[in-house]
Amino acid sequence: MGAIHRRLRTLEAFVHMHKDTTTIHTPVLLDAVLRLADPHKGASYLDVTAGYGGHARAILEKTGSPEKAVLVDRDSTAIDALRPLEAEGVRLLHGDFLSASQTLVAEGAQFDIILADLGVSSLHLDMAERGFSFAQDGPLDMRMDVRSELTADKIVNTWKEADIEDILKRYGEEWSARSVAKAIVEHRPIHDTKTLADVVKRALPGKAAKKVHPATKTFQALRIAVNDELGQLESALSVWLKLLAPGGKLLVISFHSLEDRPVKQAFADVSGGGYDAEFQLLTKRPITADDNELAFNPRSRSAKLRGVANIKNQKKGE
Repeated sequence: MGAIHRRLRTLEAFVHMHKDTTTIHTPVLLDAVLRLADPHKGASYLDVTAGYGGHARAILEKTGSPEKAVLVDRDSTAIDALRPLEAEGVRLLHGDFLSASQTLVAEGAQFDIILADLGVSSLHLDMAERGFSFAQDGPLDMRMDVRSELTADKIVNTWKEADIEDILKRYGEEWSARSVAKAIVEHRPIHDTKTLADVVKRALPGKAAKKVHPATKTFQALRIAVNDELGQLESALSVWLKLLAPGGKLLVISFHSLEDRPVKQAFADVSGGGYDAEFQLLTKRPITADDNELAFNPRSRSAKLRGVANIKNQKKGE
């Protein structure tokens, strides 16, 4: 275990060197994840959104079996940050979680613990050059995987007004989608986050005085569209269930209702068959951050953790 701890410290040092100096990356709902997952020695572990390894480091310390762990991320910077764990036997997969999960199913893999921490990481938001946030000026990119062709810039500057309006409604739940889409098209070309945020703000004058920036929903919608986040999630949920070993647990952390709804529905569907159900809900209601976590990790404010367990071969009398 000494070698594992040394590698974990190396990873922490890497993240420290590559983060914004004003931000510390803290995994959300970590204590709740550990309680729900209850990692045992020798357990196999799949993290489909490993990021900079916050949850993974904590779980690997409990399992002590890095050779049974697979960490997935579509961001090359995150994969680089996780490289130190490869020497201990951790397998890294660079790609989106749907493709990676389908590959693992084809290989016949199964895991005792599967974790998905959805949405964009705080480190992405802090990197101005990635274009995820209007808090800092940067190019309209928003790609989680920089190898992808579609960018927010392409949507904003080349898509039809009706198509922009559609994603604002579907992925941003923006009630004023028509006004925002019209303003975006009228002010083309728009190539940076600050300009786009200003355009949206002027299109929604009634919301300018509210605590939440008027462009928040627009940025969310663009990010989801660029990365096909909801399409990936809806397809991946059934794949993750196939990857669960008997007795295994699937945990999903979501950050808004568009993510939480399909997770809630999928878990209800597979656990609702009474005695014949092969899965059991671990969370009748989603677990959310307590006051202590909210105090030191504001990003956890909207986080919801749901879990389901594979109870095949674990029913009464078997």
